[in-house]
Amino acid sequence: MPQKSQSIELSTLPVSSLRETGIANIRNTLRQGQQHMADWESGSLAVSAVPGAGKSTGMAAAAAIAIAGQYEQSAQLGRNIRRQLIVVTFTRSAAANIKLKIREYLKQLSLPQTGFVVNTLHGLALNIASRYPDFSGLELNNVTLITPNQSHRFIRTAVEQWIVNHNARYSRLLEGIQFDGEETERLRRQSVLRTEVLPELATIVIHEAKSSGLLPEDLRELSKQTTDEYEILSIAAGLYEQYQNLMRSRDFIDYDDMILAALRVLENKNARRIEQNQVFAVFEDEAQDSSPLQTKLLTILATDADNPDEPPNMIRVGDPNQAINSTFTPADPIYFRQFCKECDAQQRLVTMDQAGRSTKIIIDAANFVLEWVNSLYMKTGQGDKGTRGQGGVGGEKTSSTSPSSLTSNLPIAPLPFRFQRIRPVEPNHREDDVNPQAVGPGLELYTPRDIHHTVELLSQRIVELFSQEPNTVSAAILVRENRQGRWLTEALTSVCKEHEIPLYDVGERDRHSHVPEEILALLQFCDRPHSPDNLKRALEVLVQRRLIPTQDLNALATLPEAFLYPGPLASPQQEPVQKAAHLCRSLLRARLELPLYQLISFIALTLNYEQAELATADKLAERVIQQIAGNTSMGAMLNALSEIVSSERFEPVETEDLEKRYTRNGQLTIITMHKAKGLDWDYVFMPFLHENLIPGRFWIPPQSQFLGDFTLSEVARAQIRAALHGQSTLPSITAAWEQAKHLKTAEEYRLLYVAMTRAKRLLWMSAAKKAPFTWSKPENLQEQTPCPVFPALKRQFPKNIVTVATNPELNSLDNS
Repeated sequence: MPQKSQSIELSTLPVSSLRETGIANIRNTLRQGQQHMADWESGSLAVSAVPGAGKSTGMAAAAAIAIAGQYEQSAQLGRNIRRQLIVVTFTRSAAANIKLKIREYLKQLSLPQTGFVVNTLHGLALNIASRYPDFSGLELNNVTLITPNQSHRFIRTAVEQWIVNHNARYSRLLEGIQFDGEETERLRRQSVLRTEVLPELATIVIHEAKSSGLLPEDLRELSKQTTDEYEILSIAAGLYEQYQNLMRSRDFIDYDDMILAALRVLENKNARRIEQNQVFAVFEDEAQDSSPLQTKLLTILATDADNPDEPPNMIRVGDPNQAINSTFTPADPIYFRQFCKECDAQQRLVTMDQAGRSTKIIIDAANFVLEWVNSLYMKTGQGDKGTRGQGGVGGEKTSSTSPSSLTSNLPIAPLPFRFQRIRPVEPNHREDDVNPQAVGPGLELYTPRDIHHTVELLSQRIVELFSQEPNTVSAAILVRENRQGRWLTEALTSVCKEHEIPLYDVGERDRHSHVPEEILALLQFCDRPHSPDNLKRALEVLVQRRLIPTQDLNALATLPEAFLYPGPLASPQQEPVQKAAHLCRSLLRARLELPLYQLISFIALTLNYEQAELATADKLAERVIQQIAGNTSMGAMLNALSEIVSSERFEPVETEDLEKRYTRNGQLTIITMHKAKGLDWDYVFMPFLHENLIPGRFWIPPQSQFLGDFTLSEVARAQIRAALHGQSTLPSITAAWEQAKHLKTAEEYRLLYVAMTRAKRLLWMSAAKKAPFTWSKPENLQEQTPCPVFPALKRQFPKNIVTVATNPELNSLDNS
């Protein structure tokens, strides 16, 4: 809620001028779809926006105009503004970006830069929950927020406790589909179940169920509708229950608990009315990635307390064709699709299909991929043609190339894409609002001999492009997985260094915050300085931070005492060694002289951390001290840090705009396709487009195949979603596994579409004839089938095929 100091006397505002000039001027700078957003006054509006349509600009303009309307309405009533607009975005960087745009528009309207808040959804939920601790059940001073993965202690403990309490069901899992009772095999299966299968099932189901508002008892009720011998949903319910008990006993919460806590607050009639009376509307970005509880929370806040039966005052903006998170998060595009359908029936659906990001050939290629993939499904009669008008997503198929082997008892699947073509920007009064000119042909299709040849071709094109415009263009290599990015970074480092092209590997820099690992290494050394392993790890950190010169660390770590405290008869240490020893001794001295709670901050300063890293270290120290309250020993601190490093994704504090970091001019960025969503570059390179990754297939680890040709976690997820989608009966194991495979295949094709639409002036694509089967062993090359879309692109755009000659200088476009 705005502070009193932000309120102003509205009688002094030039209201008529705002309406007649400022708002009209803003509206005239917008494209047609953006103007529809700006014209919103009340009720619900769905906006389906293609990539590059300028939805954040349209939303910011609509927000500023809506705020101006509130000021005018309040002026007419002769009172100060009381309500505000809530804008919800997917990431913190997106929140900062749209906040800046709204403020710029408000400045144009000569209005105070207030009357709105921009939050991530979890930030919004936490604000609500913290204001009403009695209703939410959250005392923020007493709880710890964690992001557990399947290695987390709570997940592992939940698994062990479930096994103790459900020995018969566990024994049934051990038997699998066939078992001869051999003791070695029994031990192997026990290990697989305890460390892999059950932790994975717990992690996925807990997240899926909690984000949908399902309790363990709800899963047990659902399990009564299934007939599988393993009783997968019943097992999942037990694991979920154990996890919840552990979290409550330690006052820990996860991100889903924040949403649930906010909803508990809004169940109270008085609290709900107070919150609703502070809000005049809710604008949501990336709505295709909302979960059921998130949608419910925003809908409640957008509802007018005095007119609860009226449609909520909200704009939801998204693109079903960019739904790329539903196979590894509870995000489900079906809810935004349903919202679009309901708004369309009320003539409240807006399509933003003009995009100014890419040159025309790239738009044509993206549109072709969308239509080709949908036609692949429709040819076999498996796609739901009824989704043409409402935008089906999540098409299904059983193999990596053809959906024809769907089982007959499966429901007809929606097509992977909504039929929504991207259109170039139409000529308008803004001279700068045009699609960019292509560089070269704009689209280049390569078929290298192998991945090493791919690097040669990439290097040649990158050097050529950067030599023409070294500091004014942006470029990125988009990869399907981080292992490809790491391999490419090693392969391209020397070339980039030679030609002075900055190379930024997002996966390496941002995989996890490096702060916890570095601080843990130095604290372990402080605790046991005589350990050669601890000393070597500490020295490695100091070398990485460039605090000591690179040297033979093994020689230093072999005899820790001689290195740290050389005797009078020892040979004189060289200067680099003296520097390293001095720094290590200062750490040991700090261990003796400083209180425990100051050690992490001291180490952060010693490592010369920059602003963001220091803020992350402070966040880490606060978390650790809170977690070890009552047992403030070095051992307890090391245990807490070790758990954070090994089993959590500890999120760093960001002080720099991530978008600017990734899209910096004059830099070559290596980034995954998932992380590239929402970004764009002048040149985009997409190597390694092979069928085994796009669309890929679900892989059942050999060690768990004793359970059958499926995974427990994906079957449980499919059954939970079937229940949430209102299916009258839950799918069997076979049907659920097929549905899970179909969901993944459709999402992979959408991911490819998202990656292609990041390019502005040049899109470079390749599928090498030989590539690794798995990128954990890139040296093992074998013949690989290209992604099915790639040959289709070559047939559709034959003039964009680059013929690859033995002599690189002979490489040319095939104009035949």
